Amino acid sequence: MQITVSELIVRFLERLGVESIFGMPGAHILPVYDALYDSRIRTVLAKHEQGAAFMAGGHARASGRVGACIATAGPGATNLVTGIANAYADRLPVLAITGEAPTYIFGKGGLQESSGEGGSIDQTALFRAITRYHRIVERTDYLENVLNQAAHALLADQPGPVLLSFPFNVQKEGVDAGILERIPTARHVRRQGDCAQPAQTLAQMLCAAKDPVIVAGYGCIRAGAQAEVAQLSALLAVPVATSLKAKGVVGEASPMALGSLGVTSSGHAYKYIVDHADLVVFLGAGFNERTSYLWDPALLAGKRIVQVDHDPAQLEKVFRADLAIQGDIKEVLGSVLARLKGHGGDAIVCDRLRARIAESRAVVASDYAVFQEGFALVQHFFRALERHFPQDAVVFDDNIIFAQNFYNVSNGCRYHPNSGISSLGHAIPAAIGARFHEARPTFAILGDGGFQMCGMELMTAVNYRLPLNVVVFNNATMGLIRKNQHQQYAQRFIDCDFVNPDFALLARAFGIRHKRVERPEDVDELFAHFDLTDAINLIEIVIDKNLFPNYSSRR
Repeated sequence: MQITVSELIVRFLERLGVESIFGMPGAHILPVYDALYDSRIRTVLAKHEQGAAFMAGGHARASGRVGACIATAGPGATNLVTGIANAYADRLPVLAITGEAPTYIFGKGGLQESSGEGGSIDQTALFRAITRYHRIVERTDYLENVLNQAAHALLADQPGPVLLSFPFNVQKEGVDAGILERIPTARHVRRQGDCAQPAQTLAQMLCAAKDPVIVAGYGCIRAGAQAEVAQLSALLAVPVATSLKAKGVVGEASPMALGSLGVTSSGHAYKYIVDHADLVVFLGAGFNERTSYLWDPALLAGKRIVQVDHDPAQLEKVFRADLAIQGDIKEVLGSVLARLKGHGGDAIVCDRLRARIAESRAVVASDYAVFQEGFALVQHFFRALERHFPQDAVVFDDNIIFAQNFYNVSNGCRYHPNSGISSLGHAIPAAIGARFHEARPTFAILGDGGFQMCGMELMTAVNYRLPLNVVVFNNATMGLIRKNQHQQYAQRFIDCDFVNPDFALLARAFGIRHKRVERPEDVDELFAHFDLTDAINLIEIVIDKNLFPNYSSRR
């Protein structure tokens, strides 16, 4: 049966399990939009293509499925760049569909052309470095192979974004619908290699260690191994530190939780590992700049190291391991636990260990993130968030430093820090994308500088009556920049301060509720009287621009 290419694209999206597609229409992509009219896929009109790409990424993070965005040619495609780059850095399966000028005017100076011909923008070159696969489809005779390559990149063990661009005339050409039957659009479940021997070795190393510590990374969440990590920690009384992205792998209020590692943290987990650990077990943690404290050699000095990761490229990338296991973290830990049956921790030892962890938490551990009293209001907010949403909150966070230190994430909540390329303004559209996947209380937390980058996407939430809580830290400055200029540039402040809008009037213009938080009592009133589950709220928390945590970014 013959169908148009635009219809084939939509059916391809459906087979990939795409639930929503975020974007903005334009003349060169209207045939695909017309095909979407009869599809079960929900179309979501964003306010800017960058927001659409962030929404697709947020949807992918929350759902574990392919996220999708769509834009027209020229500026529509170029506006996607930052969001696609963020998905690339976070290894998110995001499919971007863009239009293009008709092939018969390539090189003639057509409106919004980006074919690379005749001095026009070369879209292929633009996206080559930030996608796993990219193609401008100029003919239909190789369309099957293009879609096959796209599906392979999106569904791979280590996925990444894909961008497919279709010229206007190609979208309207006919093609055999049977192409889709020959394209695999379901993840292939690969059998892992035999992990029995390395699991036995790991079990022996854990039992022989005096003070083992687990460092759990985002790979534990991707593998769905949270329960296994918690079981192993409880069985052998092994403290657990996490990377920033893995906050909540084990409930951070647990007495065995050390908190997250990183230069913007309190340093408690760092100090515990340096002072006590003789074995460090990395589970799906990449040991990047933030987690490793800029690869501080003191963190791992004199310790035995085990690394378990699904991605072989991560194994021993930045350190040598005594034992490196390539495999599914959930399966490896399951095998380890099976070998530890009947093994129980000594109650006295466990009590001593918990006391030591509690003691380490109570001490100012390093020169990293120590906060002045002026941040008590922020801390009060996060404590209230923990109490009122102990199990079901979803948090997208651009600010990072406050939540890393003040927010104890439970294993029933989901915390999504703005990692990737750390683009300001990401939290609002990413949270919107996630909220389209599931109805859970959702918070987008960001600074006022970031808010002014993507704040208009709040109207996307309003347009679709999508409940969302946007929490803005109002200090009328780019906080990180001002802190660095305070610490390293003799307070020569330049281009960090600005004037904010009246957030109350802005919320009124959006038709949503507003709360200004200046005192702890305001936080209590917010959680007592505002609907933070089924409404849209703009919450501003006022902080002093001249108060800084004392950590140094070393930059």
